[in-house]
Formats: sequence, structure tokens, C-alpha cells
Amino acid sequence: MRGRYVSRTLASVLLFRQPQPVGAGAAANRPFPGAAPRHSSDGQEQPKAWDPALLEFLVCPLSKKPLRYEASTNELINKELGIAYPIIDGIPNMIPQAARMIDRKAQDEEPKQT
Repeated sequence: MRGRYVSRTLASVLLFRQPQPVGAGAAANRPFPGAAPRHSSDGQEQPKAWDPALLEFLVCPLSKKPLRYEASTNELINKELGIAYPIIDGIPNMIPQAARMIDRKAQDEEPKQT
């Protein structure tokens, strides 16, 4: 007898429940601790620094070859393929679709920076 009651109650809850959008609820309203932008004393947002020590562990996702950091453009360069991966807020975007093509001849003429 109790099993029928539980089944009916569950069915009524499922039938009349309003669907919530993905990410809704208490967890979605809770701010992520590191999500707020950091501001300096003059109110300017500080860009997050890139740690060059990460180059030891990062390779190009396409060729699996080491990358070179270019400070002037804030990108990781794969000279062999002629592509550059952007670094956004201190995080390298290693998705191949996010990379841009670079001029290989211009890269050959520039001095290497690590």
C-alpha cells in the first residue's frame, strides 16, 4: 500500500514540477571565489601574469612539439606550424580553433624570447 502512495507522490512531483534552466539553483547563485576581477589601488584591472615555467609542460596539441612564449603578443608560438595560441588572463587557450596563423618569415627574423 505504501509503495503505491510513494509512486503516486513521485509521479505528481515529476508531472507538475517546473523545469529550471541549466545551472539554476543555489549552486548557480553562489559566486566562484576567483571569479571577481582584481583591481589595483587606482581602480585599473590587473592582467594576470603568465608563468613561463609552464612551457616545460605545455606542447602544441596538434604537433606535440614544444612551444615558445612571445611576450610582445602574449602568445605561445609553434614556429613549425606557423600558429600562435593566445594567453587570456594568464591562461593559455590551447584550442586549435582559437589559434591564429602567423607569418613564418617574420617569426624567423625576430629574436627568440623564453
